[in-house]
Amino acid sequence: MTRSIRGVTLVVVVVVASGCSGRERERQEVRGPTVGIERAAGGEPDAGQEVAGTSERARGEEPTVAREGPSELTWSYPGTKLGRIDVVVSVPDQAVGEGPFPVLVALHGMGEAMKAPRAGARGWLDDYELPTAMRRLRDPPLAEADFHGLVTDARLRDLNASLEARPFRGLIVVCPFTPRRIADDRTGGALRWFGELIVDEVLPRVRRETPASASPAGIDGVSFGGRIALRTGLRWPEVFGAVASIQAAFVPGEVGWMASAARAARARNPRQRLRLLSSNGDGFLPVNLALSRELERLGVEHEMLVVPGPHDYVFNRGPGALEMLIFHDRVLRGEWP
Repeated sequence: MTRSIRGVTLVVVVVVASGCSGRERERQEVRGPTVGIERAAGGEPDAGQEVAGTSERARGEEPTVAREGPSELTWSYPGTKLGRIDVVVSVPDQAVGEGPFPVLVALHGMGEAMKAPRAGARGWLDDYELPTAMRRLRDPPLAEADFHGLVTDARLRDLNASLEARPFRGLIVVCPFTPRRIADDRTGGALRWFGELIVDEVLPRVRRETPASASPAGIDGVSFGGRIALRTGLRWPEVFGAVASIQAAFVPGEVGWMASAARAARARNPRQRLRLLSSNGDGFLPVNLALSRELERLGVEHEMLVVPGPHDYVFNRGPGALEMLIFHDRVLRGEWP
């Protein structure tokens, strides 16, 4: 298994895979066309907004399949032990009756943890341009420009071949604000409180209010969010069927603990899938490779993927977003990419 990295060469290291209770909601917003979430719940479209299929029937033609526009829900939890936490939920375009969709919890990096809860929760959607990545995955083939130049020819061919064989079908992406306090907390209480909010309140609500699958969710994150995603996903392996990270910002002293936690999580849920994604310009690459080696030593099946790019926003907007979406779109449906 190759571990050397030079220039922008793609390096793939793979271990082959086998088959706050009572918190008050401040308000809810729905973004996107009225024919999105509100109509799915039985509401009426705005006045003057044509219901898909009406004009075709008037002309005596067969109606086309109605398409619902992309929608967002914004929820606010002001009374948590970590202060106010906002959550933005992105629901993909869908044909009427299509779904349910797998659920992915996507955690932002430290830059967004420094912002206000509403702005920070929109990190993946606004700062990392996740909607652009979703649109491109729905309209392949992908091009080098979609990765902001941070892709090898071989990887681009592989991803396009995968999308041709199995088109991207879409995910419900849950984007919570992840407070900086979690990084500063030495007791682990802040991380546990955050995880309990996601597991006990946010995910059940997502399944009540969106066309979400009841199957285990995925969790992923970049940098600071990658560290939180790994620790949260391994703590609740029955809840998270796929645990992944992007340029995870953890320290060498955590390698042994995380590897042992991964082994314990796999014992509780043998179907849980694990992936580490880093890049040749990522300052956290050495510790991610060290974790991969320790996982391998303990016999924990996982994927270690190293691609071109720096530890920066351009990576999040290119390989970070695209690789994350493709991975979870496959794995949460029981397929290995």
